[in-house]
Amino acid sequence: MADAAKDLASGTVGGAAQLIVGHPFDTIKVKLQSQPAPALGQLPKYAGAIDAVKQTIASEGPRGLYKGMGAPLATVAAFNAVLFTVRGQMEALLRSEPGVPLTIGQQALCGAGAGVAVSFLACPTELIKCRLQAQSGVASSGGGSVAVAVKYGGPMDVARQVLQTEGGGRGLFKGLVPTLAREVPGNAACFGVYEALKRFLAGGKDTSSLGKGSLMLAGGLGGAAFWVFVYPTDVVKSVIQVDDHKNPKYSGSIDAFRKILRAEGVKGLYKGFGPAMARSVPANAACFLVYEMTRSSLG
Repeated sequence: MADAAKDLASGTVGGAAQLIVGHPFDTIKVKLQSQPAPALGQLPKYAGAIDAVKQTIASEGPRGLYKGMGAPLATVAAFNAVLFTVRGQMEALLRSEPGVPLTIGQQALCGAGAGVAVSFLACPTELIKCRLQAQSGVASSGGGSVAVAVKYGGPMDVARQVLQTEGGGRGLFKGLVPTLAREVPGNAACFGVYEALKRFLAGGKDTSSLGKGSLMLAGGLGGAAFWVFVYPTDVVKSVIQVDDHKNPKYSGSIDAFRKILRAEGVKGLYKGFGPAMARSVPANAACFLVYEMTRSSLG
């Protein structure tokens, strides 16, 4: 089987594993990122990640943690096929001769190139996902909570409303700039750290003989490296994508960055960081393990 086909198939299966493991953490991350700063003297809607989990399950049941999963699940094949296939093709271009391993810097460059490609798939998918995750089926009223009408009925309804009311196809690419600012350096860090750790754990020998535990460790820490480098851009992306189109709070990425910094300080740019890191390690460990195992099984 051609290398591109192996990457496509392996990336698809690995991406599905990543999504299943990581989506509940991602839902909590988006809820924390998109909650507005509380008025003076008032408490925020969610006191933290655990409180967000409790409120979500109380109002929507466990299914609430998987809201918005339809959009990324429907596109996970395309997303990871592009990510791993573009990375693989860039590896082939940069390799001086067959069998010669790339440097860590070259691996990072391959990750950055793959990040450019996947940004154009990630942006509309995450816009749909974030809007579904951010909306809540309840609102507080006095001493209790009352049900409220939700704006979107599902992924297709989000896409339909955006296309009809937010400038057609352009509306689905709202937040593309911060998506690129997240995916390019993030994937450079992720794949660079992943390859560096594999070589370290293999003691400088052939990494194809590494066991499952080593692959999971390298993949988990590679995924953690992704978020450590780019988390504030993800916060900016989320608030822009859930911003009201008719009465926008932010005029663009720089404006969103400045307003968050002014209103909430540096900690505002790291809202939801805990759930993001808690998600990243097991989700990426699953993704890279399944990717490597699938690719190995294909010869």
